[in-house]
Amino acid sequence: MSTTLSKDELLSALKAAGDQTRLRLLVLLSRAEHNVKDLTEIMGQSQPRLSRHLKLLTGAGLIERFQEGSWVYYRIARDGAPAALVTKLLTAANPADKTFNKDRQQADKVMAARAGEAQAYFKTHAKDWDSIRSLYIREELVEDEMETLLGDTQVEKLIDLGTGTGRILERFHHLFKTGIGIDINKEMLRHARARLDRLSITSCELRHGDITNLPLEDNLADTVIMHQILHFFAEPKHACIEAARLLKTGGRLLIVDFAPHKQEQLRVNFAHQRLGFSEDQLWQFLKGTGLKGLAFKRLPSTTTQENALDVSLWLASK
Repeated sequence: MSTTLSKDELLSALKAAGDQTRLRLLVLLSRAEHNVKDLTEIMGQSQPRLSRHLKLLTGAGLIERFQEGSWVYYRIARDGAPAALVTKLLTAANPADKTFNKDRQQADKVMAARAGEAQAYFKTHAKDWDSIRSLYIREELVEDEMETLLGDTQVEKLIDLGTGTGRILERFHHLFKTGIGIDINKEMLRHARARLDRLSITSCELRHGDITNLPLEDNLADTVIMHQILHFFAEPKHACIEAARLLKTGGRLLIVDFAPHKQEQLRVNFAHQRLGFSEDQLWQFLKGTGLKGLAFKRLPSTTTQENALDVSLWLASK
């Protein structure tokens, strides 16, 4: 990707940024991703008016547009010369400016409302989450083992497939410059976005999508994580193949899932398709994908419940 702009590209970018409303949009989108509905509430302007400004900024490469179900979200550009230019422009902007400060306060209110809606959803479903969590090892112990396997070297890009509530992006955000969380459940994504906003984690992007068929380019990520998602697939190998496709040469795939078990009620109550995986099963799924196994670890359940679930971790590289 080019690190410089042509004369026409530079003039277009400066013209796009050289407007009060569009500069306000750049400042807002540098803090968090927003859809047009959010921005109309924050800035008090009509949707058609803001859509025109967003189109100009997108055309100049200063912001990026992406679809999440029926919603369109915007974020500040992250790569290439336009991203470098907008970073310089925003560095020069005075954060204490009254207009920027008012926008920031209003954005905080909108984010708080978003978080409240998401929390209400999960409060309704809390019983389900707690029931299944009580069956296996404490999450913090699993996450500690994940960190041991991943090491402490920061990477450019990490993709969390089936990101759910965004917990994995939160837990490991110190290990990547850019994190992408993908989930097919829009309510989960709303919760994840609220969570990351609340924690001011701005290095993450969230996407709605089917992880067995993603509109993402090959060789994109340094690290891909699939945490407790494969058991939801009737054909988990398809997800493994897609994860391998996304990895750069030398990139690593970390899979966390249940060891084999006989909890048939999980199929009915929690939509599980597979009742855990043996060590060899996962290696077979990865056979032919260009990945080689690096490590395997099985963590015994820490609960005293009957038929408790063990958790396994597989680490492979491309």
